[in-house]
Amino acid sequence: MSQGADILLGLQWGDEGKGKIVDVLTKKYDVVARFQGGPNAGHTLEFNNIKHVLHTIPSGIFHPNADNYIGNGVVIDPIIFCGEIDKLLKLEPDCLKRLQISRKAHLILPTHKLLDAASEAAKGKNKIGSTLKGIGPTYMDKTGRNGLRIGDIELADFLERYQSLKKKHLDLLNGYDFPFDLKNAEEQWMDAINRIKEMNLADTDVLIQNAFHSGKKILAEGAQGTLLDVDFGTYPFVTSSTTTAAGACTGLGLAPNRINQVIGIFKAYVTRVGSGPFPTELNDELGQFLRDQGNEYGSTTGRPRRTGWLDLPALRYAVEVNGVTQLMMMKADVLSGLGELKVCTEYKYRGEKIEHLPYSLDQELLEPVYIDMDAWKEDLTQIDSEKDLPNELKAYTKFIEKYTGVPVVLISVGPDRKQTLWRG
Repeated sequence: MSQGADILLGLQWGDEGKGKIVDVLTKKYDVVARFQGGPNAGHTLEFNNIKHVLHTIPSGIFHPNADNYIGNGVVIDPIIFCGEIDKLLKLEPDCLKRLQISRKAHLILPTHKLLDAASEAAKGKNKIGSTLKGIGPTYMDKTGRNGLRIGDIELADFLERYQSLKKKHLDLLNGYDFPFDLKNAEEQWMDAINRIKEMNLADTDVLIQNAFHSGKKILAEGAQGTLLDVDFGTYPFVTSSTTTAAGACTGLGLAPNRINQVIGIFKAYVTRVGSGPFPTELNDELGQFLRDQGNEYGSTTGRPRRTGWLDLPALRYAVEVNGVTQLMMMKADVLSGLGELKVCTEYKYRGEKIEHLPYSLDQELLEPVYIDMDAWKEDLTQIDSEKDLPNELKAYTKFIEKYTGVPVVLISVGPDRKQTLWRG
């Protein structure tokens, strides 16, 4: 592994299993850094028969050898963040010593969450499926140059800055028919702010640069997935940040020429939470089978995930946008026992066959075209060597590699960190 940073990110609509893989990989790295998103993300790790869900904190936090940075591209809800810290402290009493929080990360205010909920309610049937965590309004304030940042809490006039932004939000809320009570949430928020003041607040962009120059191995951890990117995702049904490899540069202060590998995570099938187009969605018993077998319920929201067949045009699009150099396939075990697999290899779009993700994924304009592949019947969860995988799964993997032009270096066959098979 040469000097520099590797990026790990999702290639679908999120929930690909990034948390588990970061946890598996962390022993190879000195620094793990989250570069975008906020508490709308839920990275699930499972080991020693315990499930852990991290929302803001990097997934390398359980490894004592790794420093963990929350980068400037992340937005932080102090209440949720402190709740996450409290759960961690019971398992990892020293975790705060290896956690650094960027002073340039933006704060989610209680009124951001109210604006999120009011705006979503006003959309009616055109809802985008927001997690109602205040993410969108916070990023809007960031780009509108109105936001509050972690570093502001160290300033003498922080309360004045807070009150000014709060007033702006309350004026906006007056335009909605949306009742709310701010008092209790505001008290909790201020208590959490006082706790964060005592943590390691840092210029993490400088720390990243210093880590690079000292030869440390850096892993940049993304949240959500490429198809939720604000520019390249299924707009407007997207998140509010840059979920692609470019986001690691802007979200950490990481120069592009300091990036080595770009590791893309994808499921052996596809899931999506919330509204938006989904060409290969299964609205039948088979879709419910995948949901139940894969426990496809949101780790952040608890909402049932929509499920569907693997979409290779969308996957290859994500590979190209990110410059992916390694693929890792998750949840191969969920497809065990199906009689037959379908894989989308192209679309019919406005009467023509295409092999790329078009501008519009309107279901009236686009129809997926499938090929059939043999399924595997074996239970994969106890397999501990890649050579013992069924031939049907090996053929499925080789087909994906040929289509995308990128090697699949890892196959996950269960939620535990031990259920991870390296290839080649």
